[in-house]
Amino acid sequence: MRALVVGAGVAGPVTAMALQQVGIEAVIVEAHPRSDGEVGSYFTVSPNGLDALAAIGALPVAVAEGFPTRRNVMRNSAGKVLGDIPLGTPLSDGTPALTMKRSRLATRLADEAVRRGIRIEFGRRLTGGKTSGDGIVATFEDGSTERADLLIGADGVHSIVRRTIDPVAPAGRYVGLTNFGGITPAGGVPGLELEPETWQFTFGRHAFFGAHRTPSDDVVWFVNAPREEISRSERASTSVDAWRAWLACLFTEDAGPATALIRAGRLELAGDNTYDLGHVPVWHRARVIVIGDAAHAPAPSSGQGASMAIEDGVLLAMALRDEATIDGAFAAFEAARRERVERIVAFGARSSSSKTPGRIGSLFRDAFMRVAFRYLITDRSLAWMYGHRIRWNEPLAR
Repeated sequence: MRALVVGAGVAGPVTAMALQQVGIEAVIVEAHPRSDGEVGSYFTVSPNGLDALAAIGALPVAVAEGFPTRRNVMRNSAGKVLGDIPLGTPLSDGTPALTMKRSRLATRLADEAVRRGIRIEFGRRLTGGKTSGDGIVATFEDGSTERADLLIGADGVHSIVRRTIDPVAPAGRYVGLTNFGGITPAGGVPGLELEPETWQFTFGRHAFFGAHRTPSDDVVWFVNAPREEISRSERASTSVDAWRAWLACLFTEDAGPATALIRAGRLELAGDNTYDLGHVPVWHRARVIVIGDAAHAPAPSSGQGASMAIEDGVLLAMALRDEATIDGAFAAFEAARRERVERIVAFGARSSSSKTPGRIGSLFRDAFMRVAFRYLITDRSLAWMYGHRIRWNEPLAR
C-alpha cells in the first residue's frame, strides 16, 4: 500500500514515519519550499504528544530541540498570580513537556523522515484528487499527477484536502487574536528574574503575553493581541520596528517585564492571524482523509495543536494496521479521535475568549480565574488531556 501525505509540517512527517512502521510506503508532498526552521515562534509539546513521538521512535528529535517546561503561571495585569498549572505527568523516562520553535521541530522531523528513507517533495502544491479505480490520483499546480492508494491531508487549517473531501466543509474561524513571537538575548533586560522551566503568562489590559526563560538565559516570548485580522497588504507595509513599537505600547499599563522584553528583543514572527476549526462533519471519503489541524484545529491557547496532530498520525497508522479495509480503518480512527479532539478545540476556544474580555470583563475574569485555578482547572482535572498515552503494541481502542 502506498500513501500520499500532504503537508510537511509536524503532522506530515510523523504520519509518514508511523505508516512506515506498519508497512505502508509514504511519500510527503509540501506546497512550500523547504524551510530552514528559523522563522516562527515557540510552543510547547505536552507529554501526550511526546508519548506519541516515542511510539514511533522519534522522541529524541523533540528532546534534542526542546527545553523542559513543567508549569504555566498565570498573572493579571497587576502582576498578581491567578493560577499555577503543572503541564501533566512526565513520561515514564522522566521527560516533561518540552518547549521549542515550532518550525525547527517540523524541519527536524522532516529530516528524520528522510533519514528513514521517506521521500519528501517540496514546492509541490496540491490542487485536488479523484478516486480512480482502486486508488486516488492527486493533481498538482504544475500540472503533474501522482497515484496512490491513500491521500492523507496534513495540510493545516486552510486544508485543500478537506475541501476535496467535502466542498462545503467549514473553513477556519478567526478567533479575534493576532500572534507575534520573539526572543530577547540573555542580559537584554538587566535584573530580570523569571522562574526556569515555566511559562509566565500575563493577562494584560490590552493583550496577552507569555515569556519563558531558556537554559541559556535568553527569553522567548509571544503576544496575542486582540484586533481585526491583519491583511496581506498591512503585513507587507508594516516594518518589524513598527510592529515591535506597537506591541511594547500594549503593555505599558501592566506590571511585569513584557514591555522591556519586547523593546530589547527581536521579532521572529509578526502578524500571524489565529484560527481554530471546530466540528468538521466529514473527515474522510473513499480513500481520502484529513488529520491534525486540517480536521480539528484548536486555538493556540489550548497548547495542544501539535500534540493532537502527532497523536493523529500515529493512531491513523495503527487503524490502518489493525483493520482489514481502508473504510474500516478510517471509521475506527474517527471513532477513536472525534470526541477527544473536539473537546480540546472547545477548551481552546474558552481559553482564547478569556484573552479578549475588555476592561470591565477582565475584572470578572480575574475573580473567576482565581477560583477556577484553585478548584476547577487543576492537574487532576486536566489529566484527560495531558495523560493520554498510546499503546502501540495493542489494537487501537475506539
